[in-house]
Amino acid sequence: MPEGGHRIDVAHVAALARPELDPALRERLEREMAGIVGYVDMLNGMDLSGIEPTAHAVPMVNILRDDKAGTPFPRDVMLANAPAKVDELIKVPKVIPGEEGS
Repeated sequence: MPEGGHRIDVAHVAALARPELDPALRERLEREMAGIVGYVDMLNGMDLSGIEPTAHAVPMVNILRDDKAGTPFPRDVMLANAPAKVDELIKVPKVIPGEEGS
């Protein structure tokens, strides 16, 4: 039984889910689940005062700029980067299986 005194009733959880568990597997799952709950109990017992909660390991910052109109690239320069063209259209490979394409 973990330090926090919680006992995991695997038989009850298994009855809710209705899987067939042999006794050896049930015992192993009880030990593993008890270990997980014990670890959470240990974490709950830690003094975290003064530590700010985080959502990311590193600070996330948006880099914004003013949305200003500029000079667009010429059409022929843009189309020069296309791997395949049909007239002035960019030809791309099909992306949906079974899709008929030209």
